[in-house]
Amino acid sequence: MNNFEKLGLSQSTIEVLDKLGFVDPTPVQEKAIPMLLGNDPTDFIGIAQTGTGKTAAFGLPLIELIDTDNKATQVLIMAPTRELGQQTAQQLVSFSQNNKRLNVEVVYGGAAIVNQIRALKKPTQIVVATPGRLLDLINRKAVKLDNVRYVVLDEADEMLNMGFKEDIDEILSHTLEDRVTWLFSATMPPEIRRIVNKYMEAPLEVSINTKEKVNKDITHKYVITKVANKLSSIRRFLDIQPDMRGILFCRTRRETQQIADELGNMGYGVEALHGDLSQGQRDAVMRRFKTRSMQLLIATDVAARGIDVNDLTHVLHHTLPDQLDGYTHRSGRTARAGKKGVSIAFINPREGKRIAELERKIKVKFERIEVPSVEELKSSRINNWANLIINTEIDEQAEKILYNLHGQFAHLSTEDLLKRLITTQLDHIMIQSDNFKGGVEVDLNETAGESRRESTRNRDKSGFNRYFVNIGLIDGLTKGDLIHYLSDVSGIKRKSFGDLSMQKNCSYFDVDNKDDKGLNKSFRGVEIEGRSIRVNRDDEGNKRQNTGSSHSRFKRKRKKSDKEFRRSRKKRY
Repeated sequence: MNNFEKLGLSQSTIEVLDKLGFVDPTPVQEKAIPMLLGNDPTDFIGIAQTGTGKTAAFGLPLIELIDTDNKATQVLIMAPTRELGQQTAQQLVSFSQNNKRLNVEVVYGGAAIVNQIRALKKPTQIVVATPGRLLDLINRKAVKLDNVRYVVLDEADEMLNMGFKEDIDEILSHTLEDRVTWLFSATMPPEIRRIVNKYMEAPLEVSINTKEKVNKDITHKYVITKVANKLSSIRRFLDIQPDMRGILFCRTRRETQQIADELGNMGYGVEALHGDLSQGQRDAVMRRFKTRSMQLLIATDVAARGIDVNDLTHVLHHTLPDQLDGYTHRSGRTARAGKKGVSIAFINPREGKRIAELERKIKVKFERIEVPSVEELKSSRINNWANLIINTEIDEQAEKILYNLHGQFAHLSTEDLLKRLITTQLDHIMIQSDNFKGGVEVDLNETAGESRRESTRNRDKSGFNRYFVNIGLIDGLTKGDLIHYLSDVSGIKRKSFGDLSMQKNCSYFDVDNKDDKGLNKSFRGVEIEGRSIRVNRDDEGNKRQNTGSSHSRFKRKRKKSDKEFRRSRKKRY
């Protein structure tokens, strides 16, 4: 018996679910579906973590409630990213395959708007959209929302984090006043409550595992290593676990592409996913990822939102996210559909407090682990190689090729031959230069170090230059995060940085004058989420400040860049 039958769904829908392999509803589906079907119309709030089946929780009731004889658009579903929008639309099409009169269209930025306008001219009962592209279509009068009865805000907290609040307000002003609003979110921050109070009337609410911030099937681990050794450390984990399949999260688009390029050039099956790629490129990457054509997807947080792949074994964090909720969203990409998963954070020696903060606030326990040694890599590679040989079926051509070798191996005993084969496998490890230095194995592990203030207190200050950067407390970074970022971009070792002073809109930091050559140039063209980063010597900044207008000019520039950031995001998503 299909347990979805108990929820009030029609026999036609049950047949589709049987065909798709849906037998047991998830907790959010079990609670939400009967509530939405039995109380139509009603406003509704669903609070559940990513990967808990929220799309079916609202999608199945919508398919039941839509009037398919009416060709007008009756449902509007808003999603934060194009990937989530595409996946939502695909699932709705699958769920409605027994109803040929129901049409679903998805619209998003980064794709040809002309094609989307053409598609919307057909009778379309359900429109799935990202806010930025939907507003563009509204302004072009290419979509009509005056018959929309149901509005679904999917991943509402993410849409607010991405700056879509004003867009949502504008879009809802084009819909019926007596529409029904369903809101789904992983968290319930105050901004979401304000939306509820403004647009919803006595909503019914379902909360699933809101106290369990992170999936209980995920094992959380962390590694302490130098920033300069993070990539080498990640490689060792990839080498020792060839069956690993997951996502590596990075902070910036530039960092994402750089790491993907470096690992790709070394022969690893990786690809980058970030906002600088075209829609066609992003779609191609996701197709390859879903068909297991790569081992590791390297992505920014924004680009990875909406990725729904059930068999990921690992989530890796090249850098921890700035917000705690970001860690929850990242790690939730693994351990789906009842499977186990591992989340590994690579932190520098002074970030132990970030791990302690995560443990305290999201109620999980992290296990500290070591970067695998070269000896462990050797053992793992040989064991994997041996299992591969044992389980390989003999090709028909093998006997002919062996005959043509004219007994070249005849003088070798079985043991000698195996030793030579093993040596060729070990050579793959030995030639990796970052595993050895001066013939000695490099230990990539670090211990939690003293504070930077203590370590630099006795340095000769005359040997340091003072610099300005337009990143401050308002950006939500800690001092450790900022030093980490400056070191990553400039290539200057962290030990070369001295005192750091963070202010609201900017920061000042010392750099050893033996190592700061070209520091300014390394930040040319660098952006954080669309904002240009500026670094210059403090004496240069003082000259500008003496004019009395530098700070106000900086504030104006900052406000402008924030607007450009929001605008670029809306256009992209």
